[in-house]
Amino acid sequence: MNETLIKQYKDFLDNGKTERECVEQLVAQAKKDGFKDLASCRKIKAGDKVYITKMNKAIALFVIGTEALEKGLNILGAHIDSPRLDAKQNPLYEKDNITYLNTHYYGGIKKYQWTTIPLAIHGVVCKKDGTTVKVVIGEDAKDPVFCISDILPHLAQDQMKDKASDFIKGEDLDLIMGSAVPLDKNAPKEEKKDKEKSKKLILNLLKEKYNIDEDDFESAELEIVPAGAARDMGLDRSFILAYGQDDRSCAFSSAAALFDVAESGKKLKRTACCLCVDKEEIGSVGATGMASNLFENMVAELIARTDKNYSELTLRRCLSNSNMLSSDVNAAYDPMNAGLFDKENASVLSGGIAFQKYTGSRGKSGASDANPEFIAKIRECMDKAGVRYQMAELGKVDQGGGGTIAYHAAKYGMNVLDAGVAVLSMHAPWEIVAKEDICQIFEGYKAFLSLSL
Repeated sequence: MNETLIKQYKDFLDNGKTERECVEQLVAQAKKDGFKDLASCRKIKAGDKVYITKMNKAIALFVIGTEALEKGLNILGAHIDSPRLDAKQNPLYEKDNITYLNTHYYGGIKKYQWTTIPLAIHGVVCKKDGTTVKVVIGEDAKDPVFCISDILPHLAQDQMKDKASDFIKGEDLDLIMGSAVPLDKNAPKEEKKDKEKSKKLILNLLKEKYNIDEDDFESAELEIVPAGAARDMGLDRSFILAYGQDDRSCAFSSAAALFDVAESGKKLKRTACCLCVDKEEIGSVGATGMASNLFENMVAELIARTDKNYSELTLRRCLSNSNMLSSDVNAAYDPMNAGLFDKENASVLSGGIAFQKYTGSRGKSGASDANPEFIAKIRECMDKAGVRYQMAELGKVDQGGGGTIAYHAAKYGMNVLDAGVAVLSMHAPWEIVAKEDICQIFEGYKAFLSLSL
């Protein structure tokens, strides 16, 4: 067991509960390891290490190989967004002496799982004067935490008759921010006119600590996530229980593999890339999602600094000749819910890298469906490196399904295969992965980056 890697992974999870925080950590590590911001480079050559970011929520890291970029890249592509709650743009309101933060859930969640657990607020508030205020409340032991209330069992007869999807309405996922002491019936008339005493108190606290006014919420990006650190799970400590392991388990190990390859000083034939994108959980949309021109623009910037005569054809050839492992997780086989899985085609915890030839739902809708020739080469690569792996699907064919960024990369004509760790309780506030799988995938990703296909 690579205990150093596991500690680094848990630290990454603790300090990277948002996309911005993940990118911030990766940039810091890149600079420490001698990577340069591509924007500061006029020319780059074999052996150079560079990175490029987009809106502080997506990043690509490159180790330049000796072969022309036209021949293609070896890419590890992951996403760094995770299901959560987002504060609305006009979020604060008071209701009967309690102040709430109004939210909109992000990604596929079971809404009832987010009630009655400690929650933290992470994000940024961008002010009109051009300053950005970083906000993290609920992680330090001295911090308060937040919570979404639920109905006590004694009064939940009607609620318990609902479907699980209707237990908690999306509009009811609002955080309790604070309260005011109810006014005494004998209070002066002037005090009784103050109908938002609690809200004003909360706003005063935000102003005092962060210099935030209520209007500043209009240009804020505040994410509500489970409060607390990643923990070892099980008496044998074989598992990790933490928020956001879909897909930060694969993002971390992809970046760690690239940094390790770069640090080794080994000259690569093919340029190696670690790509971490945003918005996968809501369809890879937006400027920082894989469905945009984000990656091809990044590669175009790279080519412009290596080739004397940049051309669109060179870019197209580079992308088409590339190979990607879509670094995303798979649903771990759950013995308590065995009927949802085809056991012979399910990934198991501690089984090593889970390769998925296709994802999608039911009739492979939304899948890229990797070529068997490419899969054979990856199998050979893993066997030579002594890496444990398994071939898997998400669940039974008609049970549901899911997608990754694979089909967005495949549109360029490159070879793409999904490759990740098995996750139990995926998309829950706290997810479970096996330490052994983190170690195996790290070694597998390293072997792939050095592969000459």
